[in-house]
Amino acid sequence: MNDLDLFSEPSPRGGHLPSERLGRRAQRAARKRQRRRRAGSRAATFFALAFLVAVVGGGGLVGYVALRSYMIPPDYSGQGTGQVVVQIRDGDSAKTMGDRLQGAQVVKSSRAFVKVAKKEPRAQSIQPGFYTMHEHMAAGAALALLFDPKSRAGNQITVPEGLRAQEVLQQLANKTGIPLRDFQQALNDPAGLGLPSYAKGRAEGYLFPARYDLNPSASARDIIKMMVTRFKREAADADLANRARAAHLTPGQVVTIASLLQAEGGRHSDYPKIARVIYNRVRLGKPLQLDTTVLYALNKRDLRVFNKDTQVKSPYNTYLIKGLPPGAIDSPGLAAIEAAMRPARGDWLFFVTTDPGRKITEFTDNQQDFARLKAKLDRYLATHRGK
Repeated sequence: MNDLDLFSEPSPRGGHLPSERLGRRAQRAARKRQRRRRAGSRAATFFALAFLVAVVGGGGLVGYVALRSYMIPPDYSGQGTGQVVVQIRDGDSAKTMGDRLQGAQVVKSSRAFVKVAKKEPRAQSIQPGFYTMHEHMAAGAALALLFDPKSRAGNQITVPEGLRAQEVLQQLANKTGIPLRDFQQALNDPAGLGLPSYAKGRAEGYLFPARYDLNPSASARDIIKMMVTRFKREAADADLANRARAAHLTPGQVVTIASLLQAEGGRHSDYPKIARVIYNRVRLGKPLQLDTTVLYALNKRDLRVFNKDTQVKSPYNTYLIKGLPPGAIDSPGLAAIEAAMRPARGDWLFFVTTDPGRKITEFTDNQQDFARLKAKLDRYLATHRGK
């Protein structure tokens, strides 16, 4: 045996298979495998085609429906039925309005409203407020109602800066028709008003002066709470808590100072200087001697304060009591709040509004000039008495 014999395949009978027999078997096996591949290929092709038809056919239908829905968004027809009140807020886009209308079931889809609004130039001038709408309205009909002043459901009120809380309540009662006593009861029960902790349960100073759209279904408490919420939002935007801390004040003290500036100052440009007078006098231990705090204690509105007025027994009498009063005396605006946190630089200790008609205020750091400025105011009052 040579080395090559070790790798030879033995025959069943100890011999070797003829090469031609091996070739025929291989050919037959190859033909069987080819037939099986062709049959499998035909089946795979059939199933692939069937799947393709199902997917393409179904997908085409879905795609058509989706495309049609995009091009022609779902919409109701007609003027709708029933009544529902919807609020449009200042700065709302057509998309935001549409979302709100859809959420109230006024329109079938926000996109239907946006589509008609884009074709109407007046859509840019829709006024904020509350509107009486109908459910299941055509988008075009809903847009038309927003243009109609008769559909305005709520009241719009602008609360000016510097009003006392009781004056604000009177304006709200006049505007809404809600009895004044309802507003007073809400104010006297501050637990549910959402006042900040530093307000110490007093709403004075925290009814933020601004324009409001009043929901016709809102209660007196709801309306006051809305104004307090507005104050807290404005305070957060102004970073009141952190800036008060940096000035070594509490946020409540800032609001109190701001209310004094609002009451005393005629021009916004004077607020920082009046704030400096207050800071200087508190630092030196001098009473503020502000007429506006005395008038608040007396519940009066006047340009003149007499000596007997300055003797009123009240924690708000800054002629008798040093330091800041215990709380705000009106509703200050943002300009006054900013000035309270950023007083001007100066040594002034006195100020007098010598010409209230033109809102002219003059400042000084000494008693002699203060007496001169007071005399100037007295002459103004004598000249304009009864006017």
